[in-house]
Amino acid sequence: MHSVAKPRVFVSSVQKELEPERVAIASLITTDPFLMRHCEPVLFEKEPVPARPVKQPYLECLRSCQIYVLLIFHEYGNPDGALSATHHEYRAAQMLKLPTLVFIKGTTDSERKPETKAFLDEIKKNKHTYRRFIDREDLRPEVRRALTSLLKQEFGFAPSEDETAGGREMIEAASVFESKPLPDVPWPVLNPAQVLRFAGVVLQSPGLRVFENSVCPPMHARGLLWHDAAKGEYFATAAGLLIFGSRPADHFPQTEILADAYADTKITSKPRGQFNINSPIPQAVEEVLGFVDKHTFHPTRVVGINNIALNEYPIPALREAIVNAVAHRSYDDASRKVNVQVFSDRIVVASPGYPPSPLTLAKLRRGNYRACSRNPVIAQTLVTSKLMEQRGSGFARMRDAMLNHGLDAPNFAEQDGYFVLTFLGPNGNYDRLKVPDNRAALIPPALEAQLNARQKRIFRHVMKTGSVTRRWCVVRFKIANDTAGRDLKALTELGILAAQGKARAVRYVLRQRLESTDNRPIGS
Repeated sequence: MHSVAKPRVFVSSVQKELEPERVAIASLITTDPFLMRHCEPVLFEKEPVPARPVKQPYLECLRSCQIYVLLIFHEYGNPDGALSATHHEYRAAQMLKLPTLVFIKGTTDSERKPETKAFLDEIKKNKHTYRRFIDREDLRPEVRRALTSLLKQEFGFAPSEDETAGGREMIEAASVFESKPLPDVPWPVLNPAQVLRFAGVVLQSPGLRVFENSVCPPMHARGLLWHDAAKGEYFATAAGLLIFGSRPADHFPQTEILADAYADTKITSKPRGQFNINSPIPQAVEEVLGFVDKHTFHPTRVVGINNIALNEYPIPALREAIVNAVAHRSYDDASRKVNVQVFSDRIVVASPGYPPSPLTLAKLRRGNYRACSRNPVIAQTLVTSKLMEQRGSGFARMRDAMLNHGLDAPNFAEQDGYFVLTFLGPNGNYDRLKVPDNRAALIPPALEAQLNARQKRIFRHVMKTGSVTRRWCVVRFKIANDTAGRDLKALTELGILAAQGKARAVRYVLRQRLESTDNRPIGS
């Protein structure tokens, strides 16, 4: 069994012929919950240029890897001496005794070049097992199964039940839209500010320039760019355009976001405001929030000597909803757009497409679900950019933000091909709204709702006296010692109390600072 912290997976093929498949494998490894934790993809064209001349630099790159993945279709590739580069890579991998996975495109071999057929005969003679595939959709699950098995056998990395189910569900839900190569969108036309933001996070290089070549490899490996071997240039994929393109709706009209505001509780012929948003996803989210801010009320509240302007709706909940709408919507539906409607009593965010299987409304309402996206490249890029989380907790954070603001939890439903989130507002009763307060000893309503009557009284006792013991709870409430222990354990696990001391001398005191849900990253 090998001992490697994070094995590097070398993806070998005739680059020009199988570029979409190469990108599909790289994006799978960087988005699957198990694979992204235990290995990293290596595409030779994305590796740094060697500092010194090397006769066969692709073989130098291969020697730094621990797993070899070979893709074969019709073409053999340009010869580099007696063999093609891909054939050289295969033989080098065998000399290095690298674990080898082979995937052959097509169900028959009749149309392959004679040299390719000879190459396949050599692979079969070496007794390598292989899998056939038709397109990227069936290649991804085959690669995932093979890599998962290999990582366990060769490196001792085994997926948890959640990682196994989450990865399978992600592949089943994934759309091919986001991996679509766009030969008319060269990467330098992308939005410089958005590219620099992403590259700065990934490369962690403070002196990075916007369009130096070093930003291409990490974007290529994540399925945001594709490489045209004939031209030697990088171009955007659909996912790359949506996140970094200045006007993505010029290419895909369905990516435009429609924002409307009405003075009434229903749609009227004279809206208060309308805004068609055609911007890269991170910028579009902020533009929607700006539109909502402009068309909602900001009542004031006097607190001490301060005059505080409140938001009619909690911004974290709205941002969460908008990010989820653009990250998880069905982009294959070219006739629908994300809609954000501001009414006098509510805000409605409608996203094309129902939640992908196995997600259901019942699971979402119970909070019993794993993160699953039909657009894993887009979702994972937003996670990498720290614009969202990928933990399946987005709806819980929206609910908590609404409750902590003094409003009702949001409603969600499936309607006319849309997944619809509805945020009910104060509807003129602004006394309901709560003043944000992150002071120690403040328990937000969402947290308070999880406490039983005894736990609330325990908390008030700690506030009054500074601490509490299990013995005090037993005597005060006339309960069993184990029951008192469970109450105190719950208050500790919720982050309200902290234990001091050991054994019988343990006392429970107020935790110094309760975390605010408003400061967490956004997205599910």
